Amino acid sequence: MLRDRREPAAPDAATGASSVHVGRDGWLFLTGGSNRVLAQYGRGLRRWWLLRAWARLIEARTARAARLGIRCVHTFVPEKLSVYDNLTGGLAYDPGRASTRILARRLMGQPGYVDLLAPFRAARDGPAPLYQRTDTHWTVDGCLLAYRELMRALHAVPPAGIGERPRFEIDGVRDLGAKLPGRPSEIVQHWVLQRDAVRSYANALVETHEAAGRGDELHTGAHVIYRNAAPGIDPRRVILFGDSYAHFAPILLTGLFAESFAEVHFVWSSALDWTYIEAVRPDIVVAELAERFLTRLPKDDYDVETGRRRGLKAPAARPAVARAA
Repeated sequence: MLRDRREPAAPDAATGASSVHVGRDGWLFLTGGSNRVLAQYGRGLRRWWLLRAWARLIEARTARAARLGIRCVHTFVPEKLSVYDNLTGGLAYDPGRASTRILARRLMGQPGYVDLLAPFRAARDGPAPLYQRTDTHWTVDGCLLAYRELMRALHAVPPAGIGERPRFEIDGVRDLGAKLPGRPSEIVQHWVLQRDAVRSYANALVETHEAAGRGDELHTGAHVIYRNAAPGIDPRRVILFGDSYAHFAPILLTGLFAESFAEVHFVWSSALDWTYIEAVRPDIVVAELAERFLTRLPKDDYDVETGRRRGLKAPAARPAVARAA
């Protein structure tokens, strides 16, 4: 299970109810949490200013990258509330106020933005669900749809048969299901995506978490590099700044890119590191972020080498605790 550590299971203070809404046919939707998801579909001057600031940041990043000869694209993973409003069972909110919808209108025609909301809503009634029913994350088919939209925007051709890689199923309690008293489980498809790409680098944060068997607890600060020497591979170098919808393991968007390009750097961060970008000199920079995290405008002060914002001190080491004999 891919955990999003920024989604606490605390009650929604605004309603006094759970932060999870139970919709039709067992579909669960995050409505509260630290990002107050349902409130993001409201109105107000503060929200207008925030989304305008996001649009300006995207335009500024795109222009700065272009001056370096780099193609920079942004994409935001829509909330389930933005896509599957038909399954919410009458929840009182306006999906037309989704941040992804507003930004898509504002940035229409801009080369630095790839809209996922329109294609996701167009495909929501198809045979394959785009999101896990009891989790906030997308399914492999939702991820595959986003990947194809990004590849089209980047004028790249997906490897033949990449969507037909072997799949398997796991039954378990997911993030949203774990917040409910009954803890409903769900059978979710996963896939064996990695074939040609090889992970050539992982920072100490990734290595120590994996060595301790705690890779599923890792998030911001993870940094990995994949290389792919398969015949006919797209020779371009990509840096992907993303979150759990991309992931440092080759299982979602990062894995799809690693199977498609000669070199892919993944950095788990919503902020860019321009020092790192200028040092690596990629052909492409992709910035991916979940829609609910648009409540925070990044300052692009991230330092890939230290895994934290520039100027911040490293967290103090925990004192050693003697074990009883």
